[in-house]
Amino acid sequence: MTIIVTGAAGFIGSNLVKGLNDRGITDIIAVDNLKNPAKFKNLIDCEIADYFDKNEFIEMIESGSFKGGATAILHQGACSDTMESDGRYMMENNYRYSMTLLDHCQRQGISFIYASSASVYGSGEVFQESREFEGPLNVYGYSKFLFDQIVRKRMAKKSAQIAGFRYFNVYGPRETHKGRMASVSFHFFNQFREKGSVKLFEGCAGYGNGEQRRDFVSVEDVVKVNLHFLDHPEISGIYNVGTGASEPFNNVAVATINACLKQEGKAPLTLAEMKENGMIEYIPFPEGLKKQYQSFTEADIGSLRRAGYAAPFYSVEEGVSRYVGHLLRNC
Repeated sequence: MTIIVTGAAGFIGSNLVKGLNDRGITDIIAVDNLKNPAKFKNLIDCEIADYFDKNEFIEMIESGSFKGGATAILHQGACSDTMESDGRYMMENNYRYSMTLLDHCQRQGISFIYASSASVYGSGEVFQESREFEGPLNVYGYSKFLFDQIVRKRMAKKSAQIAGFRYFNVYGPRETHKGRMASVSFHFFNQFREKGSVKLFEGCAGYGNGEQRRDFVSVEDVVKVNLHFLDHPEISGIYNVGTGASEPFNNVAVATINACLKQEGKAPLTLAEMKENGMIEYIPFPEGLKKQYQSFTEADIGSLRRAGYAAPFYSVEEGVSRYVGHLLRNC
């Protein structure tokens, strides 16, 4: 079967390509925009059948000239920079692009599995896949939110699977190219390796230093969820993809540092010991970020479980330790 992966050279997209390869699937059409050429490295160890530039691919889809014969599109292509200020670009790249592919899949009767985002929930503290809990804080979140609304309206008359995943804070291999938008575990790892300490934000919105909480989910688990739905084209809907448990940024820092210490043959330390030894520092919270910052996220994964996905998720301690091991082997 031919599978199209958009954003294939990006973080989650390239992990999906590798996950498909691990199943023996190599008939993959990779779609991406290599304006950032560093992303090509994510596909070096992957096997694909063909590659298309994103704009070329869209033109082919819109003109009806694409003859790929695909059985599914795993749509991960989007601008994920939550600080992007060009709203027109964000809506064209995230919303309109997704609409074009959704229409194509429905015409062809093929599965459409796409990336949404937990950013649709904004500053709320209830994370259920329901309209009353949604209120994005930036145009990135709005681009994802608006597309989800269209999907909801089309569900009743769909001709093939439509599955959207609201990713929470994803971390793991193949995100180096993201720079400042890479996960905190990636930045903590590099800070500790370079300076022997990591920097976290001071407290805000009622949270103590480093105690803002997020649902941190390993990209390994994200791939497993996508492949589960690929295996079950009879299941459609919009689902949260997180661990279902929030953890403070302090825990990510502790897990990252202890994974590095383990590699050096040293004993693990507690948060208090790390603070005492100057391994963890707190910096002022940026004023410009306060109004669009989610201080707490925690995926309600009840719908995902009811849809039949029963596998456990890695905790921060487990997942970050695995990720640091990967970074150490490849640095």
